[in-house]
Amino acid sequence: MPHETRQPVPAPDVPQAPGAPRPGRRPDRRAVYWWTTQNVLVVVPVLAALAALALLPDAPSWLWPVFAAVCPLGVGYALLTPWYRYRVHRWEANDAAVCAASGWLVREWRVVPFTRIQTLDTKRGPLMQLFGLSAVTVTTASAAGPVTIAGLDDTLATAMVRDLTERVRALHEDGT
Repeated sequence: MPHETRQPVPAPDVPQAPGAPRPGRRPDRRAVYWWTTQNVLVVVPVLAALAALALLPDAPSWLWPVFAAVCPLGVGYALLTPWYRYRVHRWEANDAAVCAASGWLVREWRVVPFTRIQTLDTKRGPLMQLFGLSAVTVTTASAAGPVTIAGLDDTLATAMVRDLTERVRALHEDGT
């Protein structure tokens, strides 16, 4: 499935720093289904275990009301959070830096200048492979840790790492 080219959309609630790329690119739309699958693989066993405990002969009577309360919360989490994540996660790369915006309640906006990049990694777990997705991790010496851009089309992620590697290599060959 080819990657769509769209105009950058500003990430909600993310300030624009002078000279920094605006994080306007979203993860691939298939990331929503990948995140939903991940959530379902966590929520369903928890709900099944709670229901199995409630069905035991000596189960306390309060387990069914707990199950009744937890079930819609778990289903809501599994089905709604991937769409929220898709809405708020953004990334961008320009001629000087890589930028990523993420976060649930606390928004994080990270800008990594090419001169600070130490390594670039691509990750493809089994579920990611099933959906044709990858994650790119940009590592620096920063105490804040690496910047990971998840939910990218595999072809786009491979091309991005190749392009960033060449740009970083060119900077280091220039002696900067």
